[in-house]
Amino acid sequence: MKAGIVKYLSGVVVGVCFAALTGGAWAAEVPFNKAQFDQDVAAGKPTIVYLHATWCPTCKIQTPIVERLSTDPKLKSVTIFLADYDTEVALKKSLKVTQQSTFVVFKQGHEVTRSTGQTQEPAIRATFEQAL
Repeated sequence: MKAGIVKYLSGVVVGVCFAALTGGAWAAEVPFNKAQFDQDVAAGKPTIVYLHATWCPTCKIQTPIVERLSTDPKLKSVTIFLADYDTEVALKKSLKVTQQSTFVVFKQGHEVTRSTGQTQEPAIRATFEQAL
């Protein structure tokens, strides 16, 4: 029994270490922070704002797709800011976003594209790749 627990814990430790070591290899999916967003856009970093709502059925379809794409090595340099549509009123106003389930994509400090209501992974991927 103890050997089984030790083997399990060893696997957990290896998994945690692997995740920690490779963490920088994936796109960052982070809660929206205005100061960080402004800094990233000003620095010309590839940035996406995802305005979503917990009650939105389209967002519920998009969220696992966004999570999968955030682990794609091709998108490792992209920061995906998750912004709550209901609480980020100033952000919505500044970006002129009128609907949840919207992706706003920035490249080299400028908005390059946006998508609202898209639920197909290949189309969302193509939108995200515009940041590269």
